[in-house]
Amino acid sequence: MGINFKEVVDRFEALGNGPKAELRRCATPDDVAMVPVFYRLFFGETDMRHRRVAFFLPYVKHSANSDSLGAQLGKGKVSEQRLFQVLRSEPPNDLIQLRRLVQQIEPQLDWAKFGEQLFYWNNDHKRHILEQFFMNQSK
Repeated sequence: MGINFKEVVDRFEALGNGPKAELRRCATPDDVAMVPVFYRLFFGETDMRHRRVAFFLPYVKHSANSDSLGAQLGKGKVSEQRLFQVLRSEPPNDLIQLRRLVQQIEPQLDWAKFGEQLFYWNNDHKRHILEQFFMNQSK
């Protein structure tokens, strides 16, 4: 299943403010399935992988070849304690708390990489964020 996440971001950016606001108001990834714009963005795909991606669309701008999320969290002065709290949480709380961090630092990420990370979200992706966070701290 090959999704071009940059195209999804472009479709999202082309929307009016009303549909974008619908996604911003979603409190959980499951809530995303209750807004019409979600189905327009993914052409009817409705599984949790798509919901995770849509949950972050309003808060992450695209920038090709940008630093990873973990590195930007480190640069954004997110505390180590808070990051551990987020990454130790179970779904869906891990994503809800991660989105709060994203809202705080307003990152610009390469959606080709970030979208895939969200789509296949698991403990390895959490660990990668943590590794990038600490690698950035040592610079």
